[in-house]
Amino acid sequence: MRTLPPHLPPRKRSRRLLLATATATALGVGAALVLPQSAGAAETAPVGFGAGTTGGGSASAVTVSTLAAFKTAVTGNTAKVVKVNGLISLSGQVDVGSNTTVLGVGSSSGFTGGGLRLKKVTNVVIRNLNISKPVAPADGVTVQASTKVWVDHNSFSADRNHDKDYYDGLLDINHGSDYVTVSWNTFKDHFKGSLVGHSDNNASEDTGHLRVTYHHNSFDNVYSRIPSLRFGTGHFYDNYVVGAETAVHSRMGAQMLVENNVFRSTVVAVTTNRDSDVDGYANLRGNDLGGAATEVSRVGTFTSPPYSYTAEPASSVVAAVTSGAGAGKL
Repeated sequence: MRTLPPHLPPRKRSRRLLLATATATALGVGAALVLPQSAGAAETAPVGFGAGTTGGGSASAVTVSTLAAFKTAVTGNTAKVVKVNGLISLSGQVDVGSNTTVLGVGSSSGFTGGGLRLKKVTNVVIRNLNISKPVAPADGVTVQASTKVWVDHNSFSADRNHDKDYYDGLLDINHGSDYVTVSWNTFKDHFKGSLVGHSDNNASEDTGHLRVTYHHNSFDNVYSRIPSLRFGTGHFYDNYVVGAETAVHSRMGAQMLVENNVFRSTVVAVTTNRDSDVDGYANLRGNDLGGAATEVSRVGTFTSPPYSYTAEPASSVVAAVTSGAGAGKL
């Protein structure tokens, strides 16, 4: 059974444990029961598949305000914390080395016009940044052949005034990347939100990898890919989705657990059977679909993530995400 919240006094913990045990027995779910708890919006460490990611850790921070200084600061694999002060214009992407924390200063620092690339690196934290209008072929953030990544409290955005291919993805994870947590971000005004696994033909590299957790994110006026997952294993919980055509998309045998999310003004909340030769798998529980359809052709086996977490109920998700997600909320 999952660990009870440590802040409860012993008597309440004991009483809650008895209640949980009784409820689990009645529901027939046993150890899979997750007790609701109000989540803290400013976690000090990632929850989910990206747990253990520390980035630059306690390394002395360097503050930069120009593109040249930023490129120099994030190069290499030694432990480093790079603070971005102000909005920096990009053309294309900047490569970020291993063991790095990139942290925006205040609520309006970050990048526009391009993005960041994590290629063949490990242990990277991307936090508190505004990342906007990544002109194709640049994504806002690309995680490529990389492991241990935490993308947290960022504000991603573009616009819907251009052709759907004018901007690239806001956050794409591909080429066998693994152990990634995407938490407390806002994604706004975009066609192609977050693609995990770039191709139906990449099974040899992606199978057994692409383990990604999305929790407490806001997706507002994002048309699709919330996320789109091929081959991997995804846990999508406590997210708030408004205005999507097709939100969660599991394909090419991917396993998705979709838990305690809220969907509004969305046509299809979850699908497993579009656009690829092989369907995906999905398990749904505790969601507020808000009238959205679901297209689940295959129910999956992924029902119990291999990490500790607490999924708050869908009834509290809108308030939590609205108040806590995005840059400037740390």
